Amino acid sequence: MKRKTLISYLMLLAVFTSPLIAKADVTNYSDKGTIEFYGKHPVQVMDPERPGTPADPGESPKTNNLLRFDFVPQIDFGEAKMSNQDQTYYGNAQLFKDDTGARGNFIQVSDFRNDSPGWTLQLKQETQFQNIEKGKELKGTVLSFDQSWANSINDPAMAPTVSKEVIRLLNIGEVYNLAEAKPTMGDGTWAIIFGASVNNDKKRPDTLKPKLDEQNNAIVDPRFNNQPIYENQAISLFVPGKAAKEPGNYQTVLTWILSELP
Repeated sequence: MKRKTLISYLMLLAVFTSPLIAKADVTNYSDKGTIEFYGKHPVQVMDPERPGTPADPGESPKTNNLLRFDFVPQIDFGEAKMSNQDQTYYGNAQLFKDDTGARGNFIQVSDFRNDSPGWTLQLKQETQFQNIEKGKELKGTVLSFDQSWANSINDPAMAPTVSKEVIRLLNIGEVYNLAEAKPTMGDGTWAIIFGASVNNDKKRPDTLKPKLDEQNNAIVDPRFNNQPIYENQAISLFVPGKAAKEPGNYQTVLTWILSELP
């Protein structure tokens, strides 16, 4: 079975200081698929909870094929105090540069090929979290994705199948399935979302919680017009208390894989 694979490399950055800071940004990207410029279907990122409404989440790596990534998430774990106890940190929810509001983190995939032959979306963690400058590894961390769902303006009966289980990246280098569109399914534009806001109209559980400082004031993000930051409990990072931690930057690489079915 011949498959064509597009690979989107993301650098997931975790910064550990005292107090602990965890942060993630897209810092590296490579597309190993064949690029075909058709110009027939311009990229437009949509509000994942209201997919008929355009939204501006800022810049993102993307591809230009008829089967393509329109948007992949930037994951930021914010700030927390360092601890010698096991801790779970939650990623910041997706914000937008317009008035869309906070949303669950999402990937937007578009398929404009003829006959809808199908596709799969997968994820792989390339390395454990590492402090490159000091040559240290943060052992035992586990990145998890939960509460996944698919949304589109298209017929829900044509939706790709998403994982109903928590996706725990337990094994470095192993490929994990996030979504699959069988033949005749998944055509057009689809958001694959982790978590949801209280405003979603699909009765999805609310996974967003406001992030507050020690004075119970909202923490804001200047990159998104000083909008309040929400943590998304559908994306988590487990850090063992026994893991040796030093101030500095810890990072890993996530690979998002969009593959054609024959």
